[in-house]
Amino acid sequence: MCTSENNVNNLELCRKHTASHIMTAAVKLLYPDVKLGVGPWTDNGFYQDFDFGDVQVSEKEFKKIQKKMRWIVNKGFEMRKTIISVEKATELFGHDKFKMELISEIAGRGEDISFYSMISEGEEKDENGEPTGKMVERIFSSDLCAGPHLKNTGELGVVKLTTLASAYWRGDSDNDTLTRIYGVVFENEEKMKEYEIFLEEVAKRDHRKLGKELGLFTFSEKVGAGLPLFTPKGTFIRRKIEDTIMEIQAGFGYEKVHIPHITKKDLYEISGHWGKYKDDLFHVKGKSDTEFVMKPMNCPHHTQIFDASPKSYRDLPVRYAETTSCYRDEQAGELLGLSRVRSITQDDGHVFCTVEQIKQECKNIVEVIRQFYTKFGMYNEGEFYVGLSVRDPQKPEKYLGTEEGWSKAEQFLEEIAKEENLPYKREEGEAAFYGPKLDFQFKDAIGREWQLATIQIDFVQPENFKLSYTDKNGEKQTPVMIHRAIAGSLERFMSVIIEHFAGAFPPWLSPVQAHIIPVNEAHEEYAYDLAKKLKKLGARVEVYDASDSLAKRIRNCQTAKVPFSVIIGDNEVASGNVTVRKYGEKKDRVISIEEFLEECEG
Repeated sequence: MCTSENNVNNLELCRKHTASHIMTAAVKLLYPDVKLGVGPWTDNGFYQDFDFGDVQVSEKEFKKIQKKMRWIVNKGFEMRKTIISVEKATELFGHDKFKMELISEIAGRGEDISFYSMISEGEEKDENGEPTGKMVERIFSSDLCAGPHLKNTGELGVVKLTTLASAYWRGDSDNDTLTRIYGVVFENEEKMKEYEIFLEEVAKRDHRKLGKELGLFTFSEKVGAGLPLFTPKGTFIRRKIEDTIMEIQAGFGYEKVHIPHITKKDLYEISGHWGKYKDDLFHVKGKSDTEFVMKPMNCPHHTQIFDASPKSYRDLPVRYAETTSCYRDEQAGELLGLSRVRSITQDDGHVFCTVEQIKQECKNIVEVIRQFYTKFGMYNEGEFYVGLSVRDPQKPEKYLGTEEGWSKAEQFLEEIAKEENLPYKREEGEAAFYGPKLDFQFKDAIGREWQLATIQIDFVQPENFKLSYTDKNGEKQTPVMIHRAIAGSLERFMSVIIEHFAGAFPPWLSPVQAHIIPVNEAHEEYAYDLAKKLKKLGARVEVYDASDSLAKRIRNCQTAKVPFSVIIGDNEVASGNVTVRKYGEKKDRVISIEEFLEECEG
């Protein structure tokens, strides 16, 4: 149970849990035959899955659901936890197949079956309906849950239902489709208002909206959902991200490789991916009986490049890097702009090294991450943290490999995090099935956290593929494999930085760095000559010579989020300097062409 004595994070968790229960109770009052799926808390609030049967429910019903929720809050029902038997649970929830499935699993694990009830106190009545003067407790609503919750519903605060979506029971497309209702809850109206202002800012920065307005990418029904098409401007940004990573890591000995986009399924059977992800892959059938798939990841392919020729300890570390697309058959309902796609371009890298080389290679990757995110203004103290993603000790069956290998890998990563002064925290159960990792979580301009870069130590796949090198004594040894991604998925990274910069990219990243705006027709020839000169010097500029007024052209330049407006009039033609207005500023500056070129690199 949560009280005011609990810490803030725990209190927020209790508030979200309780809000989910209150919403469930309100829905059951309005739709008595509804069946209940799961209803956990989320980073931003809470949700609950419902099976309304043949009843059609839309967001239009939110108003009446919220009204019932406010009634429950005002009643101040006590939230009470009770441990019950399987028989009692069946009596309470036998009509609900979803709850019974959960109850069966809980009982099968030998765990307690707990549920929370909303309790009210009222005066007992006799058989004739007359009050007896005796106060008794009544159960208003109950639901299966482990908690925690607030002490009573009156402590909830302010709640708002936000969206409605479809969801599969247990996330399996073979199961029933349920209706998922999302909501948010805050301790008071002021916090709710702050959140609504935040949502307005999120809407302004939505990468889907800005991507269309700025002409960066598009989707086509003829191509298919989740398969983005990038325009020249969008492609420039992708290439700039890729080139920036390669430039930084070139000093650490990475070499480019290239692999095909399909493979026999055998490759993933050996790596261990097949058993876990075969249902998420695109299967390819050619003229032969050989079964191929579109590659969902690159590491197994890179093992085969390493294994193509004998290696000695003198050859290690071997460092491969590649930016290439992978393909995953995501559910249509989960696709979201560039954030969740079916064609995923990864800036992938793999290091094959000895155990003694692990720490230095990982530290090199940390330095690449540091330099890359500093360039984006995101590597700031207090604005990122690193998740040390390790095994779930309660579920060892989820992971491949030996206890020794896992312990060693986890120890290495924790030592690296400490020695590199990374703000890290252990996160149990977040490791990949083949090894632990450091997951870099960066905040964007409005405080949202995104998991982007990652470093993983893998003792498993080299063993699976029987990779080897010859040591100083002429004996065969198995190398260690380090997986690394700096931006992660280029599509997802682009969605993050479009929203981080609100489409106003820094000059070095912007596809068009400046609009050259001649004051009138007499200055157009000079403007075009200047554009040619600047392009030869590496600047990305366009002449904006439309018949619109000068003021309107400058405004349009700002609307298009172009970093600079370069204004050319009589003074500029005479002096050879340029008048520049930077995006977001109202004052003009007169600078030399050399100074302008320097600013374009900023």
